[in-house]
Amino acid sequence: MQRLFSIQNILLFSLILFSSFTVAVESNPVDSGEILSETVATANFENSISLFTEKGFKKKIIAVETLATVDDSRVLGVFKAMMTNKLYFVKEDKQVVFLEKNDESIKVSDVISNEILDITSKSKLKKISVNNKLRRLLRGYIATLSIKSTDDDVRAAAVRQIMKNINENSYALLVKLVETEQNETIFKDAQVGISLWELNSADKQKKLTAIAHLTDSLLPEVKTKLESIALPDADGNFLESDEFVRAKAKSALVKINDRVAYYGVLENVVFGLSLGSVLLLIAIGLAITFGVMGVINMAHGELMMIGAYTAYVVQQIMPNYIGASIFVAMPLAFLVAGAFGVAIERLVIRFMYGRPLETLLATFGISLILQQMVRVIFGPTNQAVETPPFMSGSLEFNPVFAITYNRLYIFVFSIMVLIALILILKKTRLGLQVRAVSQNRSIAKAMGVRSEWVDALTFGLGAGIAGLAGVALSQLTNVGPNLGQAYIIDSFMVVVFGGVGNLWGTLVAAMSLGVINKFLEPWAGAVMAKILALIFIILFIQKRPRGLFPQKGRAAES
Repeated sequence: MQRLFSIQNILLFSLILFSSFTVAVESNPVDSGEILSETVATANFENSISLFTEKGFKKKIIAVETLATVDDSRVLGVFKAMMTNKLYFVKEDKQVVFLEKNDESIKVSDVISNEILDITSKSKLKKISVNNKLRRLLRGYIATLSIKSTDDDVRAAAVRQIMKNINENSYALLVKLVETEQNETIFKDAQVGISLWELNSADKQKKLTAIAHLTDSLLPEVKTKLESIALPDADGNFLESDEFVRAKAKSALVKINDRVAYYGVLENVVFGLSLGSVLLLIAIGLAITFGVMGVINMAHGELMMIGAYTAYVVQQIMPNYIGASIFVAMPLAFLVAGAFGVAIERLVIRFMYGRPLETLLATFGISLILQQMVRVIFGPTNQAVETPPFMSGSLEFNPVFAITYNRLYIFVFSIMVLIALILILKKTRLGLQVRAVSQNRSIAKAMGVRSEWVDALTFGLGAGIAGLAGVALSQLTNVGPNLGQAYIIDSFMVVVFGGVGNLWGTLVAAMSLGVINKFLEPWAGAVMAKILALIFIILFIQKRPRGLFPQKGRAAES
């Protein structure tokens, strides 16, 4: 009887508990469903994560495939960490963690709770390794999960990744995406992905529609796919049996190649102007010193090198302010290089006016001294100057044409320096005296102009601008003792070609030589392109000995 009573009590208690649960579910079915779903998702997430600590890649593949079906925001972070080798587990308790490396320390956080752990030694961790099959899986799942992101950049990157290896599942994702996508660029890329997949269709009309849509795309995946349809393989066989479809694909390829060639020419022009802006910065200072003083300064490249090393030193002093350091480096490089220029003029060059050969040899010796000085102070190896964040990256117009921000900024900077120098020469007392001395030194001296100080300040101004050129070059290449030697010949060519002492001539000559070099390099090579440019200038000088824009004045005429 007592046993029966006990059983009855248990049954009664169970019925009450079940009734309470049913009432709770009926009163708030949505919340209870969400709680149950979240509980299951969390359990699946945690169970799958634990498989990563097991040996062998099969269990890891199972874990990845299971995680891909779990509706959990943490999954994408885990996949990305695996792809970038940042997923580890603690050897002691098999706890899966993220590892972030700083300069001299590590940051370890739990994958499940995101709690930062008190682990300071990497020896306590073991990396969760990834093979090629896992990488392929991860790339696909990362793209699939990212395509649902609310961030436009993340979705755009996901669509591009899907297009590289599109399949039936990703095709369905793209079809679903275009139904709701508001961003025009992502929408067009998704449409291209859809058309790429539809080229595999057995429906001829669908293929033709896809080819017509892909004609406007410059993506490399599109060109590769159309080539596989329009052109035979190594054995002379065609992948596409329908001749009309092949003809349409070939026609689309011709249009795409024409557009690629057009942007190739435009890219050469832009890169040529970019090179020209660097040559302009280097040659401006040389133009005014050569024009005013008639001095062939072979140490001009080393003054530019001093400016580049000034930028390097400033970054070493303020490593946490890379963006601001370049704005500190520019005026400082101008002053440091300018001071070196004034010292060279006062200590050496002023004793050699009227003797161009001796001046050339003396400045060449100074260039060797400056190179050795830098080697002693900074060492013989090249030093890297970090590019500020605002100068990193590129301005992308389409998949085959982009302009890097650092070259764009340097182009603008060179034009600003040119305008500032023109204003100095046109609007200041120093500029008036410089123009007077450059046009007729003897008359200027007779009028009371202290030509020796004009020479010193002019040389210092030219050297300071060379220092600014060095700061600009530090953003394009490594800084080293031989930096100036690579550009000194080019800068002299620019000055002679444009017209000695004429800034507008220097601008036209720098841009012209930059563009000519970039068009010659693809088929002649970098060295031969410079040789051909030099031959062109020699022939040109035979016809116009005073350059494109000769300087006016009695001294110039003589």
